[in-house]
Amino acid sequence: MRHTLNLLLVSALLFTATSCSGQNGNNETEVELETTAGTIRLRLFDDTPLHRDNFIKNVKEGKYDGVTFHRVIRNFMIQTGDPNTRPGHEAELEAANNGTAPAPPTVKAEILFPRHYHHRGVLAAAREGDEANPTKASDGYQFYIVTGKFQNEQALVEMELARKDARIQTLFNEKLRANAAALDDMRKRRDTNAISDLQERLLDEARTEVDELPRSTFEYTTEMQRTYRSKGGAPWLDGEYTIFGEVVEGIKVVLDIEKAKTDDNDRPLKDIRIVKARIL
Repeated sequence: MRHTLNLLLVSALLFTATSCSGQNGNNETEVELETTAGTIRLRLFDDTPLHRDNFIKNVKEGKYDGVTFHRVIRNFMIQTGDPNTRPGHEAELEAANNGTAPAPPTVKAEILFPRHYHHRGVLAAAREGDEANPTKASDGYQFYIVTGKFQNEQALVEMELARKDARIQTLFNEKLRANAAALDDMRKRRDTNAISDLQERLLDEARTEVDELPRSTFEYTTEMQRTYRSKGGAPWLDGEYTIFGEVVEGIKVVLDIEKAKTDDNDRPLKDIRIVKARIL
């Protein structure tokens, strides 16, 4: 998928001193997105340098000037960044949607959960799904800003359990791949008991290894719970996508874009574009 990635993904001026290098007082780069709905100001995290540098490169090359917010889902996120949605790139967009265009560049995952999590206002990279992209590499262009919804305690507990189960399944799948030759030999011999025994042993190993991980791998801290309850977000994405920045001003613009009326593909009926992206 390209333009219609299914993601299972700042503002007016900020009145603080910034250097001519486009960095704030914490030496982190800031980017301004001038959109047809208003201005959004972003701060890029230094602890995700691959994504930071890739985003800066795209901005400097004008890749985001004219792109549309092509996927907008209320209580979830707004997504943009596809260079093929710029005026004059209709042929490239059609080729991408038909699957005949070259695959876009990717960026190696820099997932830093629980340091970064999907509360309202974070900036994250879109990507292909796990089946086609088991390393969770990010799309080299597309990004989303989380709006999300308010979470209660029970919802967060369920997210913790689901994330733990997902980690067990991922580890189990890795063990199956590592033992693929042995399993294939058992299938050829039609030794179903041996297959079952090996699979059960591998699953037990995965559960044990996950149980030995730090609790912070799955559980939300008191601060994170408070943030999800008070600001909202999309915790079901935690640990799955790379977060590499956040909105520092213009969250109202983000929320206004989120309210746009959309078609069946979640694309706004009236185009909302990034007019100009610039390093501050």
